[in-house]
Amino acid sequence: MTLKNTMVELSQTLLPHHLLSQVVSKFTHCENVAWKNFLTRQIIQHYGVNMDEAATSDLNAFKNFNAFFTRELKAGARPLTTETGAIASPADGVVSQAGKITNGDIFQAKGKHFTVIDLLGGDSQRAEKFNDGEFATIYLSPKDYHRLHIPITGTLREMVHVPGRLFSVNGATTNAVDGLFAKNERVVAIFDTEIGKMALVLVGAIFVSSIETVWHGIVTPPSIKTVRTWQYETDAPTLKIGTEMGRFNMGSTIIVLFEKDKMAWNSDFSAGKSVKVGEKMGSSIF
Repeated sequence: MTLKNTMVELSQTLLPHHLLSQVVSKFTHCENVAWKNFLTRQIIQHYGVNMDEAATSDLNAFKNFNAFFTRELKAGARPLTTETGAIASPADGVVSQAGKITNGDIFQAKGKHFTVIDLLGGDSQRAEKFNDGEFATIYLSPKDYHRLHIPITGTLREMVHVPGRLFSVNGATTNAVDGLFAKNERVVAIFDTEIGKMALVLVGAIFVSSIETVWHGIVTPPSIKTVRTWQYETDAPTLKIGTEMGRFNMGSTIIVLFEKDKMAWNSDFSAGKSVKVGEKMGSSIF
């Protein structure tokens, strides 16, 4: 590990992640008009947020900064792929990594990996379906649309809330902290689809103390000490491709897992590629 990476990891490790996230949450949910409009304008200008595609560009319509951050888009702003067998991007963002799961390991960055078992909460039976399968990691920056959509029609079977830290998930930290995505607090959703199991892993990060889903509402907070699970054997929700499945209250990362020999990524779907919700990122293998 380089000195730079060592310093990044040390500085991140020493931070009181959850306390900081709780403090930031209070600021981002504050309904003081002057404060939330000031903060919103700063983020729009600093990151170049495209408000032309938002359902409303009137800052007064957002009751707090978080409402702006999780803003709805105009109808048609994210066209959904219509190709037969297509798998759609679940998020706006940049591909951090994508490829094959090798012997249960997922590539994070040069010299750094994490296991499917660790990522999905330590249950080997939950993880075995994805051995030698496919994965994609998509990073959402502050300028991005922060609602998440399902890549392929699926029926929910299990949700898992895994406790952990809240390291930043930016490039510098991803390159520095080994096993980062299996260390951070996260919510895992396992779906049955026409091509087998699919896992969507919503990874929390510093200043991101809240993850929610459309079927449950806010899953975190509260922060927890042990893994929580929910089984959906009856009355399980089925979500059609492209529909909203959850959101981050502030930015983070989503990881998508598929079983072996069930799908293939587009030839240009690789690290560094920008993606938008609904566009084709891969295809099922029939």
